[in-house]
Amino acid sequence: MPGLTRLGLTGGIGSGKSTVAQMLADRGAAIVDADAIARSMTAPNGQAIAAIAKEFGPRFIAADGALDRHLMRTLAFDDPTARRRLEAIIHPLVGQEATRQADDAVAAGARVLVFDIPLLAESTHWRERLDRVMVIDCPEETQVARVTARDGLPQATVQAIIAAQAPRLKRLAAADGVICNDTLTLDALRAIVGQVARDFGL
Repeated sequence: MPGLTRLGLTGGIGSGKSTVAQMLADRGAAIVDADAIARSMTAPNGQAIAAIAKEFGPRFIAADGALDRHLMRTLAFDDPTARRRLEAIIHPLVGQEATRQADDAVAAGARVLVFDIPLLAESTHWRERLDRVMVIDCPEETQVARVTARDGLPQATVQAIIAAQAPRLKRLAAADGVICNDTLTLDALRAIVGQVARDFGL
């Protein structure tokens, strides 16, 4: 569609990606949040729950009908195939819902679609659906410090999550543009995001 830009936004945990997405939304971009969609699929009675119970067993479903994230995280660290099996269930559902949300946004007149995709660099199908890829980057020690402060997780847990994501250099290799969000204040980050937004006509 002429005049429509599809921007992929990615970054490791604690990079500030969600903050940047919100700043772009504030300037009028439509956000399709793959992580939020995935969470909804594994929420109580979400679309992925029945398939997860069948694949992994009912003990992986908590009493409230949601995925038991702690139990699944523990399994994924012990069994390298567990994450791939879970993703094989969730990713097709996320793709379908992301397409639906994007179509709705376009129908409503959106000129910039921002696809907030934590696993973009690992994906084999997202890149071809995007016009540009923006990576929000910072050193691993900054990620660890932010996430331990934000979520109260042990440092070792955060490091394990980072290790399970795409290596930093792989993300950077997929980028058309990079925002280095290490020592930036929120105002400085907002100014940079504003320039990016202007480049897209927002």
